[in-house]
Amino acid sequence: MSRFCYNNGKTHISPSNISLLHCAAQFMEMNNSVSATNNLIEQTEKSLEEISYWTWSELLVALKQCQHLLPHVNSSGVLQKCLDSLAGRLALASDASPCPSTSSPDSSVFRFSCDTKSTESLKTSLSRGTWWFEDLLILNPVLVEMVVKSMVVRKIDHLMISRFLFYYQKSKFYAATSDEKRKVIEAVIDMLYTLDGSSVSCKSLFGILRVSMTLNINKSSRNKLESMIGSQLDQAALDNLLVPSPQGMNYLYDVNLVLRFLKAFFRGGICQASAIKLRKVASLMDSYIAEVAPDPRLKPSKFLALAMALPDSARDSYDGLYRAVDMFLEVHAGLSEDEKLEICCALNYEKLSAEVCIHLSQNTKFPSKSAVQALISQQDKLKGLLHGTSNPKPITDSPCTSTEVRSMGKNDEASDQVVLYAGKLDVLSDNEKLKAHLQGMQWRVMELEKVCKKMQTQMAKIMKYRISRQGHTRSLPRLCS
Repeated sequence: MSRFCYNNGKTHISPSNISLLHCAAQFMEMNNSVSATNNLIEQTEKSLEEISYWTWSELLVALKQCQHLLPHVNSSGVLQKCLDSLAGRLALASDASPCPSTSSPDSSVFRFSCDTKSTESLKTSLSRGTWWFEDLLILNPVLVEMVVKSMVVRKIDHLMISRFLFYYQKSKFYAATSDEKRKVIEAVIDMLYTLDGSSVSCKSLFGILRVSMTLNINKSSRNKLESMIGSQLDQAALDNLLVPSPQGMNYLYDVNLVLRFLKAFFRGGICQASAIKLRKVASLMDSYIAEVAPDPRLKPSKFLALAMALPDSARDSYDGLYRAVDMFLEVHAGLSEDEKLEICCALNYEKLSAEVCIHLSQNTKFPSKSAVQALISQQDKLKGLLHGTSNPKPITDSPCTSTEVRSMGKNDEASDQVVLYAGKLDVLSDNEKLKAHLQGMQWRVMELEKVCKKMQTQMAKIMKYRISRQGHTRSLPRLCS
């Protein structure tokens, strides 16, 4: 400023000092109202018009200087021009070499420095498209957020932006304090939330989740992170969901977190979720429920919330959920009969296999009503099958129909009759085999019903005995488990 004032309005303006000079000139009001010739604001703005001719290193130096002048530099216009230039070069660089030849007359608009630092950066980069990741690590989270906004406006690939943000978060964590880490991770989450969800890696989001648990990030960022994970829950693995419960909670895993993931998954409505995604999430949840079921401190209400979180259409079979319920009832043997029945309401007995129904009917951990319901559902299915086979299909439904027989011509009439008769025999023999098989299954069901009646009789006797001895048992000392 002194050189400008005492040197007839002349001073050296470069990318390394243009931000400082422009802010200072605005603060000192060095415009046309003071001097028409010695106008420092006009000179700095004229130098900014040549920003397209700056090298990549010069542009980074100017941006680094801008971040030390925030928020004063926001109103000067220098920062926005630097951001636009940076985003424009990255948009062009997505399909070009980082260090193009400068021999062409048009290459001056798109020049990057190929000094030692940039060369080392290129050598250590993951791929050709990520050469600029390391160079932008000099920027703080506030300026990176501005850069990302400019990149989104320029329609740069969201997948590339998300990869840069994950790289930025990991790199900044190496030598940062807890407070700096919290600011970085909150900024990264907020920026990822603005991108297309399909471009953000689910695995990387779980990595951020694990790190954020010890940093006490703000509620808004946490909700955004859980929403992003929940929207692609079908891509998660069981290990991702086994998050330890927060401090102060006595159960083993953070069940409430998984319930919030499920809520985010269905935020667009059950109809919006595809059948394939629903089945993947159902399989994942069955594995998760089986993992948390042996926890003796898990409340029945939380277990039931997990078991009933998905619609019935998400599961083709309830065998996996039955095994989880079986483990839960074994660990929580002290539950009342009504509590057990309430938990068993999560099962669809019609979607249980015959083997599981047999196991359920003999499982003393389950209430007797559940065993009866399972047997009734299996019997109804058998009756439906028997009813369906009692009316055999007409001969025209066989592989060789009468229309096809007539179309073969009169010369093949004898062979047509043989084929038609053979088709009829095949259908009849298949029906006989199926009937015999179903009759055998029906016999097994009848045997199971007899076993169930015996169990009910025994249970009734036990209940009468308990009632008769009720006064005596109350006086007995309580035994420790």
